[in-house]
Amino acid sequence: MTIENAPQIDDYGRNLLHELQQDARLSYADLGRRVGLSPSATAERMRRMEEDGIIRAYTTEIDRESLGLPILAYIRMTCDGQRYQPFLKFVHSLNEVRECHHVTGGDAFFLQIATASIAELERTIERLLPYGIPTTSIVLSSPIVRRAYEVLMKAGRKSSHPAVPRQGDLIE
Repeated sequence: MTIENAPQIDDYGRNLLHELQQDARLSYADLGRRVGLSPSATAERMRRMEEDGIIRAYTTEIDRESLGLPILAYIRMTCDGQRYQPFLKFVHSLNEVRECHHVTGGDAFFLQIATASIAELERTIERLLPYGIPTTSIVLSSPIVRRAYEVLMKAGRKSSHPAVPRQGDLIE
């Protein structure tokens, strides 16, 4: 389903998604107040967005450095056809792998790795060698992390400010 085909992605739906990306722990009442819907209308819209797969999960973001994982690296992997399936099976067993993306271009996979030390990163890279050629980049800093999705209006314009009804107008 595209945004254009999703009836719940009107101004209220966009505003709900915006608010949820800011704080996914808001109650239906608080969300409703912020976007101009009653708690029951908010709950119903949320349910429909979940059923349609627009909202897939409510997560907790954990600081990896606080868990003792200060090294963040990205590894581009080449992988020929014979090693493709064994690599997929193997990569699922590596706790250091935070994300794995199958990509186009000269590389087959793009991995995000978090480790406690450079030595641990090196051991992880060595374990990948039987499956292809890893090319590693260590993250020095992250100026943008987990940017919220800007939900576009149907006409292709960005919704810069939520269009909320006047105070006291609750939509059912």
